[in-house]
Amino acid sequence: CPTVLPWTCVLAGGIGMSSLSSHSCSLVTSPFAKFTIAAVTIRSDAGSTPVVSVSKAMKPGSSHQGPGVLVSGVTLLSNTSEGWIEARTRLWEVAVTNAFGVHALVWTGGWEPEQAEFAISRTAAAGYDLIEIPALDPSAIDVDDTRARLEAHGLAATMTLGLTFATDINSEDTALVAAGRETLMSALQVARGVGATHLGGVIFSAMDKYPGPGTAAARANSVAVIKELAQESARSGITITLEFVNRYESNLLNTVQQTLDYMDDVNEDNVVVHADVYHMNIEERGFRTPLLLAGDRLGYVHIGESNRGYLGQGTIDFEEVFGALADMNYKGPITFESFSSAVVDQHLSNTLAVWRNLWEDSMDLGTHAREFMATGMENARATVGSR
Repeated sequence: CPTVLPWTCVLAGGIGMSSLSSHSCSLVTSPFAKFTIAAVTIRSDAGSTPVVSVSKAMKPGSSHQGPGVLVSGVTLLSNTSEGWIEARTRLWEVAVTNAFGVHALVWTGGWEPEQAEFAISRTAAAGYDLIEIPALDPSAIDVDDTRARLEAHGLAATMTLGLTFATDINSEDTALVAAGRETLMSALQVARGVGATHLGGVIFSAMDKYPGPGTAAARANSVAVIKELAQESARSGITITLEFVNRYESNLLNTVQQTLDYMDDVNEDNVVVHADVYHMNIEERGFRTPLLLAGDRLGYVHIGESNRGYLGQGTIDFEEVFGALADMNYKGPITFESFSSAVVDQHLSNTLAVWRNLWEDSMDLGTHAREFMATGMENARATVGSR
């Protein structure tokens, strides 16, 4: 069935005004909703049939992305000489596609103003809709500067980080849990300040190799902090994403099922599954079954190759990945993640064992990934029902 998006705007047509009435209508949309307008209808409740002049932004076939004003500049030429003209417009057959993003470490290993400008501008130039900003040290991000640069380039943002053993909320040590809580709350403040829509990553434990299995008490501490974080983030409409990772980077959440069980304990509506196919390739038996298991609780996807390099040059079955996402009608962001010794963040690169130089040309890598993901999802959506 076609998606229908209604909204109403009132166009002034006071007594003695017999010709032109105009008003800007707006529809505030999801940050990651994209729309292709197939048809527009406008009617008047004033008894007369207006002649409709629609601005370029509303022409059928044009595409738009939220958030913010989707439609503007609606003009009615009417014979009405008194009262108000109430125009209701409807968009029919609206096609919704995913927003595509890229991790900032594809471009730069730091976030000084000049590095932020380079990463944000390159992300926009490569055709992405959003940039994922690492907040390993939230205090190092200039909030006002980052927000201004994002707005200047028309990009949305998400934010991710991984806790360390010094800030591990998946611990029985209350001092470490308190330090982790402080880090996460600081990251939330930064995410809120730059206008990020999602905050996540390995935020439920340290992102490191644990010396042994976790404990029930440590897990309970983690759940309590994430629940508080989710409640606070909900005040700003920010979604919390839980990125389950491989066994060498956490002993708490390694699979979709573990993440769903953890989310049940957190019990907050704005907490979602963050699936990274690089990690799934290690821990899951495949891609389709666990992705479908996540269902509508899947809210963020990382696309990365098995060797962290160019998409399609490793062992991951992307046809299966994109097919599952299309079949479950996943509408959330899909973000490319890749690491090479050509771009180094001293802490993260060492933690993730990025020892080899898998690529040097970030723009070539980034544009290739953007096309690979968009084409993969387009082909998968065209064959829904065939798998």
